[in-house]
Amino acid sequence: MDQTAKSGALFAITAYTLWGIAPVYFKLMQSIPATEILAHRVIWSFLLTLGLIWLLKKRAVLMSVLRSRRARWALLASTTLIGVNWGIFIWAVNSNYMLSASLGYYINPLINILLGMLFFRERLDRVRTIAAVLCVAAVLFELVQFGRLPWIALVLATSFGLYGLVRKKLGADSFSGMALETGLMLPLALGYLLWSASPTTDLAANPTWTNALLFLAGPVTMVPLLCFAAAANRISLTALGFFQYIGPSGMFLLAVFVYGEPLSPGKLVTFGLIWTALAILAVDSLVKLRRAVPVA
Repeated sequence: MDQTAKSGALFAITAYTLWGIAPVYFKLMQSIPATEILAHRVIWSFLLTLGLIWLLKKRAVLMSVLRSRRARWALLASTTLIGVNWGIFIWAVNSNYMLSASLGYYINPLINILLGMLFFRERLDRVRTIAAVLCVAAVLFELVQFGRLPWIALVLATSFGLYGLVRKKLGADSFSGMALETGLMLPLALGYLLWSASPTTDLAANPTWTNALLFLAGPVTMVPLLCFAAAANRISLTALGFFQYIGPSGMFLLAVFVYGEPLSPGKLVTFGLIWTALAILAVDSLVKLRRAVPVA
């Protein structure tokens, strides 16, 4: 492995590890409403992204996206999707549904396969068909076993999958897209903080530790995103895909062994079906990657 690939792998591990342990940060603010945390996440992410765009001299890229009418509509869609995803994730973590959030990000690669079939006319080969069937079986088992759909997992997986689809169609770089998305959410975030009755919206009355945690919502969002962008520029998407399970695995371990969320036998069956599907996909990707190396 050359130095570029090694650094790319290190950036990927860092990004997904940070996403995997992010629930620890949100748990520290469990007494603050999820909508308020989301508002701060929007505000500080917007300011940090603008600063990065200024430092990296990407203002021209930002303006070119703004001038496109098609891009503006796509941004409206991506903003809605990422806002829903962020909000549900924060609420799930702080309401002791971290296992459901973990399941959602495990399901996400399988949702991406279905979206590729629907929007890019990608064909399901035998391996992906088996994986998709196992995913459907897991959802149906959850419905039969518990009498309800795993809606938290499905909303997180679908919203993030559709978000990736819209961003792919948009073609904007990470910084411009994030700046415009958080910019569109900024009026709602500021409006919430101005009109909310929550006592922690008054920063002047908060302890320093609380304000520090609220400000960290920006770096917690941006640092793993920067590492992910650096990894994507150094290694292939196939190789990057092998690291994506670090995030939900971290959430799963935190939920069970740190925060004591109950893992019933029924829930374990659901995870087992999803893990089997992902293992099949991972082995198939590894075989294809090894075949591609001699050809290259």
